[in-house]
Amino acid sequence: MLDVDRPLLLVDAPFFLYRAFHALPHNIQGKDGMPVNALLGSVNAILSAADEHGARAVIACFGPDAAPYRVELFDGYHAHRPPMPRELASQWEQAPPLYEALGWQVAGRDDLEADDLLASYAAAEAQTGGQALIFAGDRDLFQCAGDRVRVLLAARGGPRLIDAAEVERRYGSPRRWCPTSSRCAGIRQTASRARVGSGSGRQRTFCADTARLRRRWTPRRRRPCSTRLRSNCSHSRRSLRCAAFRSLCPRTARSIASPEPPPPPTSG
Repeated sequence: MLDVDRPLLLVDAPFFLYRAFHALPHNIQGKDGMPVNALLGSVNAILSAADEHGARAVIACFGPDAAPYRVELFDGYHAHRPPMPRELASQWEQAPPLYEALGWQVAGRDDLEADDLLASYAAAEAQTGGQALIFAGDRDLFQCAGDRVRVLLAARGGPRLIDAAEVERRYGSPRRWCPTSSRCAGIRQTASRARVGSGSGRQRTFCADTARLRRRWTPRRRRPCSTRLRSNCSHSRRSLRCAAFRSLCPRTARSIASPEPPPPPTSG
């Protein structure tokens, strides 16, 4: 039976590994002389959140940087991101067994991003009458906020608790628009890089495309966001579909939301 007063803490493991890797000094090393700053920082962040919010269980979600289905929707998806640093790759391999040794569950799929798993776990937990707390740094996850799901947003000055009411207050619109709001911010950042003209040829092409998209979305005479979206339907649909999460099948979602480990998959 679920303890409905204690939330299931769902962690965006890739985000916290990257965040700690770039935030903490690389001279934090293990016995082999390799950096362990990403492991240390991510564990400390998760332990702090679990203790503060009284989590009944922790699930660390992993996934590819660019899920195949999202690349099919938009071939420039995450194309500008550099490869993972070697010092982080070695820690990435050690993270799952370390998290499991701490009593946390680890979940990952090759065809789904960590965001997809976070959304699936949260939906399954809410359906069973429990509370879910998504610990991440991505505003796209605001679309998951509801009566039984909240987002613990990693931010400067400490994590901020975001519920459905806060999402409505911030954006003044239904939660379904949150992915678009985040995508607009990404377009602005990418367009600024395009003006500098840095990066590989593929990156510059991607930046130029998003810069043109930004100019179309921000005409001289500003219109409501919904009007701008409708006037750029094809780009809008691609952005929304990339920002929306692909959920697991209901049966799998129910099994992974349980505090007990899910049964191993059968062959064939």
